[in-house]
Amino acid sequence: MLSSWIKKKVNALELYTIDVILGRRADTGAAVYGAFLQALSWLFSGIVQARLWLYRMRIFHDQPLGCLVVVVGNLTVGGTGKTPVVEKFARALRDRGRKVAILSRGYKSKAPPLWKKFWYWLTHTEEPPPRIVSDGTRVLLDSEQAGDEPFMLASNLPGVIVLVDKNRVKAGAFAIKKFGCDTLVLDDGFQYLPLKGRLNLLLVDKTNPFGNGHLLPRGILREPIKHLRRASYVFLTKSNGQRDPELEALIQRHNPGVDLIECAHRPQYLQRFGVAPEAPGAREPLAFLKGRRVVAFSGIATPESFEKFLRDLGALIVGRERFLDHYRYADEDFAALFALAQAERADCLITTEKDAVRIPTNLARPLPLFHLRLEIDIIHGAADFDEAVGRICFPESKR
Repeated sequence: MLSSWIKKKVNALELYTIDVILGRRADTGAAVYGAFLQALSWLFSGIVQARLWLYRMRIFHDQPLGCLVVVVGNLTVGGTGKTPVVEKFARALRDRGRKVAILSRGYKSKAPPLWKKFWYWLTHTEEPPPRIVSDGTRVLLDSEQAGDEPFMLASNLPGVIVLVDKNRVKAGAFAIKKFGCDTLVLDDGFQYLPLKGRLNLLLVDKTNPFGNGHLLPRGILREPIKHLRRASYVFLTKSNGQRDPELEALIQRHNPGVDLIECAHRPQYLQRFGVAPEAPGAREPLAFLKGRRVVAFSGIATPESFEKFLRDLGALIVGRERFLDHYRYADEDFAALFALAQAERADCLITTEKDAVRIPTNLARPLPLFHLRLEIDIIHGAADFDEAVGRICFPESKR
């Protein structure tokens, strides 16, 4: 009972903080809280820049592992559409004959219990190995143990190793030694400096590039905007096809001559929850949504883009629920969602692929439940994604 009350209070504080950051609150309390967050933001900025200086001056050292390391990340927290880019990149590298491992820190994954860590420390002389989400053949952990994104990547990428560990130098060395990997993809690794990437692919969300321009916790930036200069390539995600000269000029000012590759997330189909992908009726075409009454729910950083996809495909959103990013659903959440759907005479419920991995497989479903599958398309900067991969990772193939 107490833990449930604490969880609700923490969620309420998180939502209030988001409202303050986005300027949705204009009362005195919000102004005072905003000033407090700004002071913390200045402190955070100092720490970030001091850390980068220590690595730049070689006081702290990165550790090369002797293979191709591709870093995919962003300057902001959440919402740039990073996971589909990582998936597409890893698949293209795999298809070109690379032995690929994705290294993730497993954000909000369930760590092993303390007693297991203590027993390992007591009985071993070395650090525990990284958690193997996929050995390239089988998915070995669920989303709670692996984290949402690593589990999604493992499920969608047969032939690709997926490892979770906060120490990605250790995870990379493990991938090379145990699986013979020659290519490491650091998922959300732009701020991970101990393992130096040969290529730093920075994602910038065109719909909200840098938030309000402030660093955490006053804004959404992990690093100052000027650190765009560390990018080898910049991917402009969530594009509507229209060029943004002001944003492009800002990027070029901080990183003159950097290649810009513009891409969009494209809906592909609807996947029915609880049905094997190869089974009859497992997928519905996007036209299925036209004119249908749906309840949309999600626990992601930018639910607005997901809901816009549904509206653009002709769905009538008669109910909507937004949860915090990486929210772990409980039985009562689904009881409320299905009750809402039935009250609004909805035909089905729709969520995101990232949310679908957090839904219990034995969930009773009085109405059909689907997730929307998205993939990345290149709009500008390369003819297609394979060309972009070839240009970035195999520069000798351009000639």
